[in-house]
Amino acid sequence: MMIRVKYVAAIVLAISACSPPPPPERKPQRAGEPMPVAETAARMAKARVAAVTGDREAMRKEIDGMSKDMLRSMKMPDPSRRIDRERAREAARTVANVRSAVWLDASNLLVMVGSHDARSEATIDAVCLALEPLGDTLAVVVNVQNAAARNGDEAETLSRNCQLAQGDRAFLQPERQVDVLSPKLRAQVRDQQRSQDDDAERRRKAEEAARILERSTREM
Repeated sequence: MMIRVKYVAAIVLAISACSPPPPPERKPQRAGEPMPVAETAARMAKARVAAVTGDREAMRKEIDGMSKDMLRSMKMPDPSRRIDRERAREAARTVANVRSAVWLDASNLLVMVGSHDARSEATIDAVCLALEPLGDTLAVVVNVQNAAARNGDEAETLSRNCQLAQGDRAFLQPERQVDVLSPKLRAQVRDQQRSQDDDAERRRKAEEAARILERSTREM
């Protein structure tokens, strides 16, 4: 019986070892990186061969590819792949925890989520991935707000361009302040409140020490 159990366990381990690894987590497209040297050189070589052989279609394809790579490196959205706003709103609402989506202007999409945890970079990534089939997401900044916020800090908006790092924007894309208070001003207010709380705590301790000293002096 023991031998049979060991045999079954060995088969299970062998099957597990042969199973393919899970696919890597899909991430949104990225822009603003330097043009890939090897890929650019390969495109140039193909374009030269196409020019020599008279294959205009192949040459145009490689030149267009290099142009698109250059635009992405310069963080310039592709004007030929504009995203339809209404379809984008519908796509954003299919993302988990998203309650609503509305455009603030030509670039900024405001997304309301139902919890503090859903106000995250992961939600921005999910919205951007949902928008990718519709066009060039380099033209889109996703702003996430917590609809169930209980205080000012939880109500603070998390914003990011779909294809760029936090705080970066596409070429000629203005940075819009969605919250009433800017993040810098909100941080200053928090620091002032923290300083006031520290001062109040120091006063409380000083008054308590004075009372103890007064009681001790009377007893003596």
